[in-house]
Amino acid sequence: MSEEQMDLNAESIKELWSKTYNTEGKPDWSHILPYYDDSIYFRDSIQELHGMEEFKAMTKRLTDRSNDLKMHIVRTAQQDRFIFIEWEMTIKFKKNPSSVMYGSSRVTLNDAGKIIEQRDYYDLWGDIFDNIPRFGKAYRRFMRRKFG
Repeated sequence: MSEEQMDLNAESIKELWSKTYNTEGKPDWSHILPYYDDSIYFRDSIQELHGMEEFKAMTKRLTDRSNDLKMHIVRTAQQDRFIFIEWEMTIKFKKNPSSVMYGSSRVTLNDAGKIIEQRDYYDLWGDIFDNIPRFGKAYRRFMRRKFG
């Protein structure tokens, strides 16, 4: 890690992530990518990635398909090498209304202080379906009946 980079902790992650997602609606990861290890392992509700090349490709896809993306960091906490981030992401996809996704991320730091693993947790379909008239209510009724 270069001398000019800050050490990662719950507070610095909050600052870095806030800059990433609040840049005129288009996310910009350029300032945070140096904090990720080249062997980054990333997983969320829809994908599992290994390595910086795949991670950068994923960030580019998200930027390309969203018209407006903002993230509010609700809170962060840290235990040893694990940092937990609770967030609210507002995303506007082409031809669809804005949707708020509520989620959290767990990042793991390696011995060098870089992010070696990131696991994102969120309800992709429920949060998006809530913004589709009539369909959102039908989806929630279905989920309560089958799983509630």
